[in-house]
Amino acid sequence: MASYPNVNSANKYARDVVGGRVPACRWVKLACRRHLDDLKAAKAKSYPYRFDRDTAERVCAFIQLLPHTKGKWARERKLIELEPWQRFLFAVLFGWVAKRTGLRRFREAYIEVPRKNGKSVIAAGVANYMLAADGEYGAEVYGGATTEKQAWEVFRPAKLMLTKSPALISAAGIEVMAKNVSIPADGSRLEPLIGNPGDGSSPSCALVDEFHEHQTPDLYDTMLTGMGARDQPLMFIITTAGFNLAGPCYDKRRQAQQALDGSVPNPELFGAIYTIDEGDDWQDPATLRKANPNMGVSVSEEFLAKAEQDAIRYPSRQNSFLTKHLNLWVSARTAWLNMADWHAAGEEELALEAYEGQPCWVGVDLASKTDIAAIALLFRDAQEDGKTRWTAFVRSYLPEGAIERASHNRAAYESWINSGHLITTDGEELDFDIIRDDLLDLAGRFEIEEIAYDPWRATQLAHQLMKDGAEIVEYRNTVQNMSPPMREMEAAITAGRWRHGCDPVLTWMASNVVAKVDAKENLYPRKERAENKIDGIVAILMALGRALTLENQEDDLLASLSDDDILVM
Repeated sequence: MASYPNVNSANKYARDVVGGRVPACRWVKLACRRHLDDLKAAKAKSYPYRFDRDTAERVCAFIQLLPHTKGKWARERKLIELEPWQRFLFAVLFGWVAKRTGLRRFREAYIEVPRKNGKSVIAAGVANYMLAADGEYGAEVYGGATTEKQAWEVFRPAKLMLTKSPALISAAGIEVMAKNVSIPADGSRLEPLIGNPGDGSSPSCALVDEFHEHQTPDLYDTMLTGMGARDQPLMFIITTAGFNLAGPCYDKRRQAQQALDGSVPNPELFGAIYTIDEGDDWQDPATLRKANPNMGVSVSEEFLAKAEQDAIRYPSRQNSFLTKHLNLWVSARTAWLNMADWHAAGEEELALEAYEGQPCWVGVDLASKTDIAAIALLFRDAQEDGKTRWTAFVRSYLPEGAIERASHNRAAYESWINSGHLITTDGEELDFDIIRDDLLDLAGRFEIEEIAYDPWRATQLAHQLMKDGAEIVEYRNTVQNMSPPMREMEAAITAGRWRHGCDPVLTWMASNVVAKVDAKENLYPRKERAENKIDGIVAILMALGRALTLENQEDDLLASLSDDDILVM
């Protein structure tokens, strides 16, 4: 009877993670729980999948016949020895098959792991297995990327592994060339790919390394579409976190999270995300092991501890450390907000309708007629401790013509339009009359204290709203005006005094804000690139600025009154 050492190790890893014996974040725990639950479910005849231990073992055994290609282990000519977490990834990804057909269950894989945790070993191992051992006649395996350098990050180690494995080359009939690897007997090939595959390509496996660097989903979508003729193709993503929350990688990450937590079931998408949890202190050395499964193996404790201390000591290095070593997503490389705190402030069930009839402040940022415009509604709630809690909602608008012209965020825009989070207006330019009508509608539903606007582009709309009877206040976007609300918003989010409704457009904008600090430590909201929109946050800051101004005026008035005056009042 087979002993299945690799599979047993993989299953033990899953049990240890779920049992809390191995430090892991929520998403890794869910991946392990999903596997263990599926093993139980597979005992029922009605369950469509089963775990093929022989296949899982064969994949792990194949990977461990390959040599290391860099570092001391390559110098010592050692073969790869998979760690339990790596065995778990390979065993689960390749071991689950459909009961009816015996074909592989998972057609897509999203693996997010920090740098120096053996990503190249995993990606190159998958590439070589899919070329030489998956049983696919005429296999086409591509290492896809947007640049030549990145495309070679997968192909080069895979090629080196084969070059150093003469027995495998002979047994599989492999030919290793400068820019591709092939099996002439059946036409199988492995090669790097820059951009989209040409017509006629039929990938059996596409590997995308560092997907966070892709601005559009074009390469991924084209690869996926080309797999239609394959019986059990595999789209394989392995990446670190990145900075673009409107990009295709973050969108795929969200799909993987939804599959793991069951909110949007997808039995053919495998996901494993190694990061830390909301509420974790990233400065605590204990968090390093949770996010870095190969800590002490391919990445030393000393290296990570030093990187962490450098990030604490030098703020300019903080976001790079968070994204590359803890897999926390931030958009701007010098972001203003801690996005973990921002996500913690979100409430999915929070609805604007619940605030009908209540007082609020409104901020209007019109940007330009060809770009995103935003209306923010800000409500002030008193907490039990007497401190102010703010609740914000934003409506975002975009002309249809801008979507056609978008080169970076088009896929995200289309997704948000479909979900109802982004409102479009006909034509090439924004129809300000639609925004005016929405403001009048909101004025009938809520007790709007003031509508704050920047006169640079909203003067005409402001005059129209004045005629409509609205309370309009000019609010120029200067350092003096923007710094106080930025300080209050930052403090409120950090202290848990801020709420939002998990609007993905607003979350993206929040991640894009860069805080420019002047000599007097005043803050001003900026964006790193033109495509990083921040209009919704600017609108919130304008509303918050006016709310704080009125709050301060009330405090000054009370301070100026005598006790007798207050009693009379």
